[in-house]
Amino acid sequence: MLLIAAPYHELDPASYDASMALIPLDEAREYVLTSCQRLPAVRLPLWESLDHVLAQAVTAPEPVPLFSSTAMDGFAVRSSDTQDAPVELVVIDTASAGHPSTAELEPGTAIRIMTGAPIPKGADAIVKVEDTTLPPDDPSGKRVVVAHPVKPGAHVRPRGESLLQGDEVFPAGTLIRPAHLGMLASLGMDEVEVYKLPKVAVLSSGDELVEIRDTLGPGQIRDSNRYLLSSSVHQCGLEALDLGIVRDDKDLIAQAVSLGVDKADAVVMSGGVSMGDFDYVKVVLDELSRGNMRWMQVAIQPAKPLAFGLIKNKPVFGLPGNPVSSLVSFELFARPALLKMAGRTHIHRLHLQTIADEEIVVHSDGKLHLLRAVIHQASDTQLHLRLAGNQGSHLLKPLARANALALVPSGANISPGERVEAMILDPEEVGVTND
Repeated sequence: MLLIAAPYHELDPASYDASMALIPLDEAREYVLTSCQRLPAVRLPLWESLDHVLAQAVTAPEPVPLFSSTAMDGFAVRSSDTQDAPVELVVIDTASAGHPSTAELEPGTAIRIMTGAPIPKGADAIVKVEDTTLPPDDPSGKRVVVAHPVKPGAHVRPRGESLLQGDEVFPAGTLIRPAHLGMLASLGMDEVEVYKLPKVAVLSSGDELVEIRDTLGPGQIRDSNRYLLSSSVHQCGLEALDLGIVRDDKDLIAQAVSLGVDKADAVVMSGGVSMGDFDYVKVVLDELSRGNMRWMQVAIQPAKPLAFGLIKNKPVFGLPGNPVSSLVSFELFARPALLKMAGRTHIHRLHLQTIADEEIVVHSDGKLHLLRAVIHQASDTQLHLRLAGNQGSHLLKPLARANALALVPSGANISPGERVEAMILDPEEVGVTND
């Protein structure tokens, strides 16, 4: 069941039952993801394509490598000349990377060659320098003794070894990392077609909020959510547009959200979305979305309230005001949706089974509990989990300590040593990746 906001003057906090209309997490997330579409493709200079997703397959315009080259320092030879080794060959030239030899090997000759240099005409193998010596009667280097026979192709990197012309280099949907960028550069591609990365407008609402350098007055708190959410957007590889703090004024909220919709591809705002809030955010978002905004009570703790809808076909996320709830809601809903808009295929955090180091008990309330937790690898080489501290949704210190969220079902009583599923927030710290 999806709840649509009533006009502001009809909102009655007493009319809401906190237990009604709980939506399963998967259902709420599917609704959000279905509404968020991948952004259009754009052509970008190669330098700007890092962390973008290829919109079309890339094929090789030429063989890679373009020429046969040596994998070793040594001597380019005709393999047939080495079969009666040890043999003495006349050195007629030297070749190095960027300075190929123009000489052609005749029987009984060799060309000194450095790694990466093109294979000279007439040569079909490389003798490693370690397998050669200078003749005792001629230390000038004009002759060389080959100690062992070599087979055709020895230590030769053949033309087209990596790719032939027309071969697929990367399929559409590939996330461009440094190695991909280097490969594309090696093919002479100075532009690529990729999906546009969404720009995300971030704002906080509430009269109680002040900027971080302001002196706190009675009932005021510093706005941490914009820093929390903007940095989370940046961690996705996306650009965050800071729209600041918006006071509890209908016109100011409408102006800020409208600006975000006009200047960005998505809006993430926090505050004023709880079912009990008597707040202008609800009526403004409902009016701007023309009734498209949905006010959901998701069966999770924290981050139960979620507002989501499209304004001018752009996603707008209304997240709870408590910092922990705000981040959890971002992780569960906004992050995967934004990554989908960017063309990503791996959009969800990694889930792993861990071993509880302590008893974990949650009351029976019909909700999935997402507890701030610390995962570490114990001496038994398994991943262990302990809670990061007090689980209050307003407490930032345990959140800052956490590298995962323990996913604990309603009414669960987990004893030490039992398994508990966890969503990884910091894969590098835990030592795992999605790859």
